[in-house]
Amino acid sequence: MKKRLLSSLLAVGAVSMFSACSESDPAPNAPVTPSNICSLMTLTRSGWLVEVGNSYWIIGDDGVVTDVVDNPVGTFDGAGNIFDANGIAMSGVDLNALQHCDANFVPNTQSSSSAGGAAPGLSSAIVPGSSAVNPALSSAVVPPNSVPSSSATDPNSGLSSAAEPTSSATEPASSAAESSSSANLAAGEFPPIESYGPPPAEYTKDILSNSNKGWNSRYWDACKPHCSWISNGQEGKTDTTTEASYQKGMTTARNCNIHDVEVPTFTVGSGVTQYWFGYEGTNNACGSAKAKGVFTCTDMAPIAVNDSLSYAYVAGPGSQTTCGKCFHLQYDGSFKDASGNNAAKETHKALKGKHMVVMTSNIGHDVEVGQFDLMVPGGGVGAFDALSTQVNGQNIKWGAGFGGFLTECQSKHGYDNKLEVYQQCVRDMCDAAFGNAGFPNLLRGCHWFADWFMAADNPTYHWEEVECPQYLLDHYLTTINTTKDNNYKWRDDWSTFKKGDVLDTANCWKDGENPHDPNGKGAGCEK
Repeated sequence: MKKRLLSSLLAVGAVSMFSACSESDPAPNAPVTPSNICSLMTLTRSGWLVEVGNSYWIIGDDGVVTDVVDNPVGTFDGAGNIFDANGIAMSGVDLNALQHCDANFVPNTQSSSSAGGAAPGLSSAIVPGSSAVNPALSSAVVPPNSVPSSSATDPNSGLSSAAEPTSSATEPASSAAESSSSANLAAGEFPPIESYGPPPAEYTKDILSNSNKGWNSRYWDACKPHCSWISNGQEGKTDTTTEASYQKGMTTARNCNIHDVEVPTFTVGSGVTQYWFGYEGTNNACGSAKAKGVFTCTDMAPIAVNDSLSYAYVAGPGSQTTCGKCFHLQYDGSFKDASGNNAAKETHKALKGKHMVVMTSNIGHDVEVGQFDLMVPGGGVGAFDALSTQVNGQNIKWGAGFGGFLTECQSKHGYDNKLEVYQQCVRDMCDAAFGNAGFPNLLRGCHWFADWFMAADNPTYHWEEVECPQYLLDHYLTTINTTKDNNYKWRDDWSTFKKGDVLDTANCWKDGENPHDPNGKGAGCEK
């Protein structure tokens, strides 16, 4: 989705307001009152109106904040704060003081253009004078005609520039539509999944006769992904022995701070001095760093491509080198511990025949070959819990540590109840945990488990290795540590880092390598 400077929004509104008004609507220059604000706008979604400069943002009922032409600009945390790409855009937002409008238009998505302009019928009404709070214009909007730099030269760009893949396991099988890499995307944004075009036929071909069988466990601990750590080819992670091996291993997986802003996966070491140079992974929120550390980026939650295909990230077996590899799964309608007296449930049968392409971003030391530990919000926080640090609401029930919401629902409703019972129970727990958390991707991924994945417990599948879809590549590949060598400076606290902040660097030189010192002494590496 695109972000535009407010001035361009006003230009759109000056034209579209008149076409949006019916005979019963107030004239565009009529006094604006709470009773007619909504009728002056053509809205595709319902929500509360927040006045920003001479226009409005809409806090949707789902917590997503958009401008009046439906471009996402942030999320509302339910506690009075709107988080934009740069951190907190505004605070002190009281929904009780805002006007709520119902959606009054369904866009014709087939006729909308990805090249520019709002979808037909969308209005950007200029209606100052609302009783809503009136903060200064947020820095969430980007400069006019801004073009994101390539991530090869701009470490804060959200557009991936991975090296040419060298194996069939890592070569993208499908490329995004032209609009997905266009200048309409602000730095740090990814194109919507619809813009990637139809998935390759191999992702939905029948492989139930394949002899490779496995099963899904599930979790979401929100920890820094294993594949975000640098290593020397150990534990299945990216091999950083050389630049070539780093690129061949798909570099490192993205990680984000507590506000879901991407940060470096590694920096120069915390102990670097002018006499010693090294690299170190950014602190894991599952360790002592907690809120100051780094987390799984929430856009790595599962997402449905269509009714029969989804994309997701998984933890692969520790006995294999799987970081950055992709696998096609097709579900067979059964589950791991099925037996004569323990037959498949309605949930497993409802999943039969569906397909999923998964990408390994984590390593599970207790995961066996063929098993993929599915990363799904509400799937259980496991032994290492950063989720309750990131989503720190009141009295949130995370369910069983291993099994999460579904296991809790099974304890409540038994293990052989109706499909709809488990789906509704999981949805309710999703809403309670993530509904007002300010992380819409977590809510979407949690609902996906109930609605698309049919709340299936440890389902079995047949599998094969495939080329990775571009969507999974884009959300996996770091946009900051695009090469093995970097001089980003170590930070103890990443919680204050905002999108657009310049990363501190340290020009570090080992003895004998400093080109600025005729004596070759190292310099400039202290914290």
